[in-house]
Amino acid sequence: MSSISRKVVLVGTGMVGMSFAYSALNQSICDELVLIDLNEVRAKGEAMDLNHGLAFSNSSMKIYFGDYSDCSNADIVVICAGVNQKEGETRLQLLQRNYKVFEAIVPRVVSSGFEGIFLVATNPVDIMTRITYELSGFNAAKVIGTGTTLDTARLRYLLGEYFEIDPRHMHAYVIGEHGDSEFVPWSQAIMAVKPVYDMLEKYPDRYKREDLDRIANEVRTAAYEIIKAKGSTYYGIGMAICRIVRAIFHNENSVFTTSVRLRGEYGLRKEVFIGNPCIINSNGANRILELKLTDEELEKFKASYDILDESFNSIS
Repeated sequence: MSSISRKVVLVGTGMVGMSFAYSALNQSICDELVLIDLNEVRAKGEAMDLNHGLAFSNSSMKIYFGDYSDCSNADIVVICAGVNQKEGETRLQLLQRNYKVFEAIVPRVVSSGFEGIFLVATNPVDIMTRITYELSGFNAAKVIGTGTTLDTARLRYLLGEYFEIDPRHMHAYVIGEHGDSEFVPWSQAIMAVKPVYDMLEKYPDRYKREDLDRIANEVRTAAYEIIKAKGSTYYGIGMAICRIVRAIFHNENSVFTTSVRLRGEYGLRKEVFIGNPCIINSNGANRILELKLTDEELEKFKASYDILDESFNSIS
């Protein structure tokens, strides 16, 4: 990564991309932010609008409209470009249309001389991350998707409400596809230092398994509810992107359920990218953490894995 400044190139200035950009400005996440979009007029306007807010922030970030040549010395390229998910449309149904978008983006980023880290947020994110990996020829550690990072945040928020505890002390994960086959491995869920299953056993009148199932379903369907209410989701995922970028720049070794390529974990060896806890630092996806799943949970994970592999192979 560059030793001179922290440079991020954002490809795609729609609502998700600009939610990230706005969060990045407010958190002073980088020194240089470049906006690229097929709609150049919009990208220029977004850069102007952000710059006009610099006086009210604690940031001295350099923000400007650019082109793919600006990727040459970037540390991170964030890809948010793609068509929007329509009401009632699954993330996987977006695949065919967004594949064509990435065919026009990834090779141009690589041909600039870019050697940093790809961070993909476009849906269906697991497959789009794999597509980025295939089109770029990069080492898998340098290609990361947002995966189920936001789903995990939603889960912890709801569990915090349910158990009446700060969500930051709920250690639970959503893994698998960022989509309909994702699931919560409850055997791994912990409230501070207490396994969630122990809480159910100790307080059967207060905490119930059906409530956990309801929460998991709310997490799984949250995006559909938001899309139905306001057309699309963008604030949460924008902040999730920002958080991952911060972990990369600060070499945090933080754990996120990003979309990463498995390396034999769970006995799975195809080049599938899937949401799973992973240590993220300045090298990208540094180390995948294999969970000790129950037999039932492992079957769910494998089913999600197979869906993603089959969907990728269906691209025409």
